[in-house]
Amino acid sequence: MIVIKAESISKKYRLGTFGTGSFRKDFQSWWAKLRKKEDPNEVIREDHEYRVEDSENKNPLFWALKDIDLEINAGDRIGIIGRNGAGKSTLLKLFSRVTAPTTGIIKVRGRIASLLEVGTGFHPELTGKENIYLNGAILGMSKKEIRMKMDEIIEFAEIEQFIDTPVKRYSSGMYVRLAFSVAAHLQSEILILDEVLAVGDTKFQKKCMQKISEVGGQGRTILFVSHNLNSILALCNKVAHLRAGRLVEFGDTQQVVNNYLDSLADSQLQSKIRSADGNLVIKRIRFLDKKDKVKNIFPMLSDLCVEITYEALKDMGTITFTVGVTGVSGALFMGSMIYDGRRPNIKKGTGVLRCTFKEMPLMPGQMYSVFLAIRGVDYETPLMAALDVGSFTVEGDLKKLKYNGPLAKQTAKVSGPIIIDYKWEHTS
Repeated sequence: MIVIKAESISKKYRLGTFGTGSFRKDFQSWWAKLRKKEDPNEVIREDHEYRVEDSENKNPLFWALKDIDLEINAGDRIGIIGRNGAGKSTLLKLFSRVTAPTTGIIKVRGRIASLLEVGTGFHPELTGKENIYLNGAILGMSKKEIRMKMDEIIEFAEIEQFIDTPVKRYSSGMYVRLAFSVAAHLQSEILILDEVLAVGDTKFQKKCMQKISEVGGQGRTILFVSHNLNSILALCNKVAHLRAGRLVEFGDTQQVVNNYLDSLADSQLQSKIRSADGNLVIKRIRFLDKKDKVKNIFPMLSDLCVEITYEALKDMGTITFTVGVTGVSGALFMGSMIYDGRRPNIKKGTGVLRCTFKEMPLMPGQMYSVFLAIRGVDYETPLMAALDVGSFTVEGDLKKLKYNGPLAKQTAKVSGPIIIDYKWEHTS
């Protein structure tokens, strides 16, 4: 059963203003739309981008979303990915009915609970408990139904002693904990979350992940925006990739994430990175396989070569490079000249440095990041602090590792990222 259907929806905003323009122009545009006529205020520029003429302040309109068609079924767990400014949050606001589309139609079947941003959905003058009742009433729940959920909501949010305090006095962390708890526990068929894992401590983020997984297991529909691709891989059965307000791809999670990473490959390190003293410029970083092909998706137990192209503006001497791989739980392994002492003598000009990790023991189905750090001749003076320079994923058949359990695939997405051979023994 389809619970959300978007038909050619678009959303535009006027740049540089808070209002919507004159009433006369708004009425003209509305009247033209009602009669299915051409908008008299809309023109086509030479680059075929639609914008509205604004003779009063010369501020053009920006299309945050353009011609989005999407169907979401009951029980789907949808991840929405894309770069900053791609339109992800705008799409969630449209689905949540916070704002209306400029064009197109959105059909929703079921009640929606959403957590879009700090400050949305709560009245600052009301206490935490009063806001829980308010949100429940908006969803059509009775006071009795809300009271049955009250203790569970408060316990999850960990704000028992502050529940009768106005939420305007809450810290941002307390606010988000309560807002997430309300959205996740109250009775709704659709749960919409925007970067909920970007706020709060690690403990809270893990609780959120577990709760989202639990909610999905109950058959509720989830829409989830996150830059954390590991969370997307672990939680979602489908992914929508947005770019510049348009839907690039919608489908299988692993496939869409892989294609998204491929699209980032050519744009890694678009802005050159300079060392702390400005004399060493990192011009390009590439991830290569055994055949020297640029990759962002590597087979299980394959080699990864990190290739660094640099330009030294003067003779630098024997400086120290470190390249490492991190996962969702932190640093996993690294190759460091601090360990092996094999430092190149960097002279003025350009050069290429490679670090190859053999047969990476990484669990498939997760995303990994690569960082680069550079120190001076004395091994200690930092020339470049540890900096993420790109990401990749690992693919593979778990059965080759003899992981044949019924939940092996799902567990691999959230388990420890390192593959180590092991053996069970039992005596009785």
